[in-house]
Amino acid sequence: MEEHLEEELSLEKIARSAGFSMFHYHRIFQAEIGMTITEYVRTRRIVGAAVRLLYTNERILDIAFHYRFESQEAFTRAFKKIYHLPPGRYRKLMNKVNQQKEELPMNTPQPVKGWFLSGSHPFHYEMGIDRHTVHKGRASGYLKSMMVESAEQFGTMMQAFKADHYRGERIKLSAFIKTDDVKQFAAMWMRVDSASDEILQFDNMSNRPITGSNHWNHYSIVLDVPPASAAISFGVLLNGSGCVWADGFAFETVDLSVPSTNLEVDGGLHDEPLNLSFEEE
Repeated sequence: MEEHLEEELSLEKIARSAGFSMFHYHRIFQAEIGMTITEYVRTRRIVGAAVRLLYTNERILDIAFHYRFESQEAFTRAFKKIYHLPPGRYRKLMNKVNQQKEELPMNTPQPVKGWFLSGSHPFHYEMGIDRHTVHKGRASGYLKSMMVESAEQFGTMMQAFKADHYRGERIKLSAFIKTDDVKQFAAMWMRVDSASDEILQFDNMSNRPITGSNHWNHYSIVLDVPPASAAISFGVLLNGSGCVWADGFAFETVDLSVPSTNLEVDGGLHDEPLNLSFEEE
C-alpha cells in the first residue's frame, strides 16, 4: 500500500499481494489496525497531501487529483476530518509555524515533550520531531545515529510512567514504525518493572528485529502487568547506525486470548543443575 498510494488500489489487489482472501484480510486488518483498509489508504493519502501542501507550491486541485480524489470538494471534506481545517487554511497556518521553527538557531534545544534520550551511548544519537516524514497527523518522532563507533552501541527514545492503571491487566503497545538504512536493528520495546527495579516483563523485538529501509509498518508488543508492578517503560531503539521514525503509539488492554510477546529475560531456570562435569555436548 505504501508503495502505491498514488495509484489505483483495490481491496482485491491488496489482499492478493498479502496472500489472503479479500474478506479474511479485511477482517484481520481492521482488527489489528482499528480501521478498514479503505479508511487507512484514504488517511495515508491525506497525510501525503498535507506534506505536499507544506513543502510544494502545487495547486490544491492538482494535489487532490494526484492522491486519487475525484474532486477538490471531496478532498476538502476528507482533509477536514483529519486536520480539522480546509487544505488552503492549513497550508497558510502551518507554513507560518514551520517558518518560525526554521528561524530558530541550529543549536537551540528542541525537546520532545514526554520523551527522553537514553541508551548505551545516547550522545551518539539524536532524537527529535519530523514534520515531513509523517504517518498520521502533523509530526512523527525520529531517532538517528550521529556517530556510531561499534555495532554494539544503541540509543533509545523512551518514556516511563506508573503502572497503577494497568496492574493485573494484559496490555498491548502498538505503533507505526519506518526505518532508513538500519545496519544492525531497530525495534519498539516495553518493560514492566517492580518497585525494586526487578524486570517482571520485557520485550525488545530481538526475535523479530527491523533492519534495512522499510515503509511505515504496524508493530505491537503484548505484556502482562503483574500486581507487583510499579513502572512501565517503553520506546523505540536503534542499535548501530541508521534512522527510525515512530508515530501513533497506543496502549490498550487485551484479554488472555491475545498471546504475550514477553521474552525470558532470566534465561529460564532449570529444575536441576546440568552438565557439572562438562562432559555433555
